[in-house]
Amino acid sequence: MKKILWIFSIIILVAFVVFFYWRFYFVYAEGTKAGQLNTFQQKGILFKTYEGKIIQSGFKVNVESNYFEFSVTNESVAKKLLENAGKEVELHYKRYFGSLPWRGTESYIVDSIYNVQSANIQMEIKPK
Repeated sequence: MKKILWIFSIIILVAFVVFFYWRFYFVYAEGTKAGQLNTFQQKGILFKTYEGKIIQSGFKVNVESNYFEFSVTNESVAKKLLENAGKEVELHYKRYFGSLPWRGTESYIVDSIYNVQSANIQMEIKPK
């Protein structure tokens, strides 16, 4: 009976480890997103993480902007993004099924920056 209980405990432990890895460390998707860096900040109570948001070009049917919210774990990437608020950025991300408190609040983790350029939005208001 002890042997069966021991084997059952090992199976449960291995299943838990596999599930934990799959949920929080398995890269579900990887890709790039581009848009105007709207918000980037360091926040948190126990774990200070970097969180950001870019506005992607194009509109949805209800004329709502398309946001991409992400977290950053790399200090050098975070520093570069802090210096470039309001600019057009092209980011590389990895998506996980779940988020961890020390990794950020989002399941999208930006790990590198491909391109940063000034947002060339020119608005001209002519008098009547």
